[in-house]
Amino acid sequence: MNAIIDVFSKGGPLMWPLLLCSLCSLTVIIERVIFWLRESKKGNGDLVRTLFRLTQEGKLNQALKLFQEKLDMVTDVIFYALRHHHDGIKESMELKAVQLISGMKRGLRVLETIIAVAPLLGILGTVVGIIDSFNILGLKGITDPQGVVSGIAEALITTAFGLSIAIITLVPYNFFIHLVQKKAQLIEQTGTRFETAYKKGMGHEA
Repeated sequence: MNAIIDVFSKGGPLMWPLLLCSLCSLTVIIERVIFWLRESKKGNGDLVRTLFRLTQEGKLNQALKLFQEKLDMVTDVIFYALRHHHDGIKESMELKAVQLISGMKRGLRVLETIIAVAPLLGILGTVVGIIDSFNILGLKGITDPQGVVSGIAEALITTAFGLSIAIITLVPYNFFIHLVQKKAQLIEQTGTRFETAYKKGMGHEA
């Protein structure tokens, strides 16, 4: 622990914003992991099939009675469309899908910013360390090699720390983006099928 604190202190003042970046990244990653774990436990496959069948038979009111509090995103879109089908089934599904996708993307902009900013802060630390090294050389020449080494160490530590934060953040960020795209595609495919079932149900009702 003391070694870590020592390395951190040698990194200079820019280690503090880098530490803040790492904490923000960790917070968002944990929150997103919990979000997707909860979503994965809300599978409503049987309910979706029942909704499709009732809708195709034109029994919209009966389908609405099956509403539950804890629904996965796909089923939530279907129920929203059923409740607002008079406003247009496709338009209702698109509106709800946009809201859900926005929720899926929550926090990802923060991770994206950290991926871009952390290496830049590390480079800035490099520049500051090199400037300090040159200042020491200008004032004391080579009589104080320890001061020069400290400046170079500061430059290297901040660069390494910034790159590490960006790399570690990039992996879960790409994974979350993949989950969003996969879920959005599933919502789109299910929505298209549900729209077809709704049209058949209206014909059946007529």
